[in-house]
Amino acid sequence: MKKTALLFLLSFSLGSLAIAQDINDEITLIQAEFGMGKKQLVEAVMDLPESVAPGFWIIYQQYEGQRQLLARERLLLINNYLENYANLGNELSDSLAKGIMKNTAARNKLHQKYYKQFKKITSARDAAKFMQLDNYIHSTLRNITLQELPFIDEF
Repeated sequence: MKKTALLFLLSFSLGSLAIAQDINDEITLIQAEFGMGKKQLVEAVMDLPESVAPGFWIIYQQYEGQRQLLARERLLLINNYLENYANLGNELSDSLAKGIMKNTAARNKLHQKYYKQFKKITSARDAAKFMQLDNYIHSTLRNITLQELPFIDEF
């Protein structure tokens, strides 16, 4: 499973997307492309019985809608960091650091909320399996992103 998920993530992160007019268009394109691939991966890994699958996918769509808002916010923070990297002062550094911490806390809160909903509609095991997969996907993407971002005062 890890090998399949990693191949998916690497192919997504290395794939090319059309050049967008601005960061919001680019984020929309990335999220649309990522969302389709992620759903296919979740379908394959979860392998849910027909009796619970419809309920799972309703909750999944709700979860993804809220998760995408948080992902958009995080990508905008990263973009702000990159655009202002050469002139990064204390005030902006503080704002960006607090923004990332707030975003991470909101994502953790989202997981807590939706874990309960997934568990109610499927089982604790399936809910944990989904959260494990979701954390794996997003931790891998976060690590790929962090490897590309320059450290403060690196250059």
